[in-house]
Amino acid sequence: MAKTEKLFKRRRQRVRTQIRKVAAGRPRLSIHRTNQHIYAQVIDDAKGVTVAAASTLDAGLKSKLKGSSNADAAVEVGKLIADRAKSAGVEQVVFDRGGFLFHGRVKALADAAREAGLNF
Repeated sequence: MAKTEKLFKRRRQRVRTQIRKVAAGRPRLSIHRTNQHIYAQVIDDAKGVTVAAASTLDAGLKSKLKGSSNADAAVEVGKLIADRAKSAGVEQVVFDRGGFLFHGRVKALADAAREAGLNF
């Protein structure tokens, strides 16, 4: 278990270093994917606050989705996070995929957020 934790910490540090180089004061759209759900947050690192959040566990989405671990669910979360971010006044973000490959559900969420009006 110690080796797994060490690898996770190294990956997280590597990702955060790259994000800091590109961010230039913009909030980041951070995603986390599990086998059952997908989560997205728009985080303002300068202030240290979460501006907007959405996941497949949201009450409005949960009843609307057939399953929570497919690309269709990720698309709905992407649309929801973009709407919430825009209502909070955020148009430009940096995409933080959290070390997950840009493929499948991660790509579906990103494409849906772009279509809904977030720029990254």
